[in-house]
Amino acid sequence: MKLEDFGYNDTFEKFRNANNPENFETGRVVSEHKERYIVKTADFEIEAEITGSMRFSSRSREDFPAVGDWVLLSIHDSDFSIIHRIFPRFSMISRQAVGQFGEIQIIAANIDYTFLVQAVDRDFNTGRLARYLTICYSSKVKPVIVLTKTDLVDRDRLSEILDSINKRIENVPVIAISNETQDGYDTLKNIIEKSKTYCMLGSSGVGKSTLLNNLCGSNIMRTDSISSHTNKGRHITSHRELSVLDNGGILIDNPGMREVGVVDTANGLETAFDKIFILSKNCKFKDCTHTSETGCSVLEAVESSELDKSVYQSYLKIEKEKAYFESTVAQRRKKDRDFGKMINNYKKDRNRY
Repeated sequence: MKLEDFGYNDTFEKFRNANNPENFETGRVVSEHKERYIVKTADFEIEAEITGSMRFSSRSREDFPAVGDWVLLSIHDSDFSIIHRIFPRFSMISRQAVGQFGEIQIIAANIDYTFLVQAVDRDFNTGRLARYLTICYSSKVKPVIVLTKTDLVDRDRLSEILDSINKRIENVPVIAISNETQDGYDTLKNIIEKSKTYCMLGSSGVGKSTLLNNLCGSNIMRTDSISSHTNKGRHITSHRELSVLDNGGILIDNPGMREVGVVDTANGLETAFDKIFILSKNCKFKDCTHTSETGCSVLEAVESSELDKSVYQSYLKIEKEKAYFESTVAQRRKKDRDFGKMINNYKKDRNRY
């Protein structure tokens, strides 16, 4: 296969030409497991690690390769290679690292579209959907909402869910499918473009791996049933993996996520909750927090039912989480600066004596 079949384009080629291409192979990271990578080149797949200098100079997890990244690597034998450089990313989907506030976990890189997968029988949750949309808009990735397991609910319930989405979310495609009956698959396949990269976000048990298997026409990912004890999905997919579909589209599956911590929401929150931001322009105070201020247009809209209360509560929750994340990032950076100053002062004192 050609590199273009994996999403390679002229922008990546310009970067490659500026970085001694004759010394390196070009490839795309197709899977990652504990800082060990599988990289796909035009001719083969090979295991890879990063250089020691890349590890030493990295400031955060964002400086490490992720599934979907294009990289320059040197081949050392038939089954091992070293990653020397990561191509600039045009998009990056990330979340708060679980249990590590202030740290970012990259979900996937160089993504064109994201399938936001939710099951209609038990998983559907508009608050979680708002989080996924915020992540997509922050990452400059186009979202597509995919509702699975439609064979497990009646038409009235499905119509109720579709109506709730349409009232709350505009200009986002919504596709309802059944992994069992294949209803809706033709519509889904028709929107998948050759050489474009798609990522799936969703909780465990919503049918992401089955969806990938059906789109690929083979059982490349193991699937399992919902736990009867917890009524939640089991974590079957344990790592991220990139696959090329029959129609030429590129799809990345991800482990199920029960926690979706929002990180960089510079534009994501504003786009996901655009109605709130439009209302806020009429607030009495420019720095209105929309929580208790007199003359707050957002609160007035909630009281008059112009703005759905659940939407408002979702906004407040994500905004509070965003503010806390930003404060922890600032604290971590201050500690890094203070530590750097301490090391520099130590070196100066040592040289002085």
